[in-house]
Amino acid sequence: MNQTKYIFVTGGVTSSLGKGIIAASLAKLLQARGYRTTIQKFDPYLNVDPGTLNPYEHGECYVTDDGAETDLDLGHYERILNVPTSQANNVTTGRIYLSVIEKERRGEFLGKTVQVVPHITNEIKERMQLLGNSGDYDIVITEIGGTVGDIESLPYIESVRQLVWDLGESNAIVIHLTLVPYLAAAGELKTKPTQHSVKTLMESGIKADILVCRTEHELSQEIRNKLALFCNVKKEAVIQSIDASTIYEVPNLMLEEGLDIVALKKLDLPKKAAPDLKNWNTFLRRIKNPKHTVNIGLIGKYVEMQDCYKSILEAFIHAGAANETKVNVVSIHSEFITAATIKEKLVGLDAILVAPGFGERGIEGKIEAVRYARENKMPFFGICLGMQMAVIEYSRTVLGYTEANSTEMNEGTPHPVVNLMEEQKNVTEKGGTMRLGAWKCEIKEGSLAHQIYGQTMISERHRHRYEYNSAYVDALQKAGLKASGVNPDTGLVEIVEIEEHPFFIGVQYHPEYKSTVANPHPIFVNFVAAAVKAKRSK
Repeated sequence: MNQTKYIFVTGGVTSSLGKGIIAASLAKLLQARGYRTTIQKFDPYLNVDPGTLNPYEHGECYVTDDGAETDLDLGHYERILNVPTSQANNVTTGRIYLSVIEKERRGEFLGKTVQVVPHITNEIKERMQLLGNSGDYDIVITEIGGTVGDIESLPYIESVRQLVWDLGESNAIVIHLTLVPYLAAAGELKTKPTQHSVKTLMESGIKADILVCRTEHELSQEIRNKLALFCNVKKEAVIQSIDASTIYEVPNLMLEEGLDIVALKKLDLPKKAAPDLKNWNTFLRRIKNPKHTVNIGLIGKYVEMQDCYKSILEAFIHAGAANETKVNVVSIHSEFITAATIKEKLVGLDAILVAPGFGERGIEGKIEAVRYARENKMPFFGICLGMQMAVIEYSRTVLGYTEANSTEMNEGTPHPVVNLMEEQKNVTEKGGTMRLGAWKCEIKEGSLAHQIYGQTMISERHRHRYEYNSAYVDALQKAGLKASGVNPDTGLVEIVEIEEHPFFIGVQYHPEYKSTVANPHPIFVNFVAAAVKAKRSK
């Protein structure tokens, strides 16, 4: 196959319909048929990337191996496809405009008046074809953020129109995802919102090739025929996307609807072999038929919005399936944890995970949770800030450094056991300036970490500014908090653990970013196993 084919996924009627899940599910089916497939996300906001966004604004910030701070949909892409993404897979309007303005400042437009068309649209089209031009993929699926009709999405829609015209109809197609709402008072599904959404798309010069309809109820043949007629699509191209109990069911639902076959027909590509979803369905069967159940507390400061910890929650699903265990994640706000309330807050839990985060709010509650898990031999897992809280708690309680802290929370602490990295001290710009992306970690043989990974050299993704202060490592090691993983280049501690504890581990990196359906992360798998064991021993 010589020319890369393109599929654009747009959305209408309302946001949060699941464009990312539909895109990833289609990619999974095409991948299972033997096509080299990748997905990219174009976001219409003016931030250069989501790195400076509050989690309440946009959910978690997902980090790739090459250090890109990206939209959380890239996590869905990786978890479902089991293929790493990169900086090229996520582009924002802010990055587009920044690039064009920098080119203008360098004089690259030769004195021309810089305009949305053609300069912004040309930049968007170039980014849209970047992965396709690499020669690594047969099909590139591009998800356009937002909904059709949004002012900020217009340059992307125009760019898609131009690309479909440039490449030809059999080389680029458009899938439009809309809502078919059910009105309880009338007792029927309504197609008018979808009709209006498609009309809005057509006003921009784009005809939807495939219509994917989110619905709470089955679409009758009559409704499908009506949508096909009034939205100007083939009957077989009206695809039902009914609510599912888990996002991991969606590839099978799209297979039943024939979404992949319709897309391949539109792209003039052979079906090849039927998708091999044997391992996928084994995973699904384990999710639906668990042999055990555990309750794991997620101690965080953004627990009101589940998307803030999306990758962690999905990693628990993967690890649960590997252990044939249903993991009930109990969200607990660290701001409301105190020495007086800790026992009540953690009652009924089999293990706790202290989550990552930034800033001083809720910190003392996290430290209290670490202390309780350590002293009561409850399985504990700390990620990034959670690991740092373990270092602070051990310094205060075991070493007696009662004022030990991180300089992020208290610059004047006499015992800065967690400190700002030297290279970060003169940084003034916040965006893209943390320790980001994949870094090596050398693991000590005989440690819990070595037992979990089964190897002495690993690579994990990071996103943080503050580090475990090397000046305190020896004292804490002698007191029992072992540094079992160290970056070989910087000497910075990456993993801490306690030997005489059933399961106590803290990691400076974010293992949740690398957990996929095909490869559940080993720390999560072992942590869930420890929770199962702890529950049995009660």
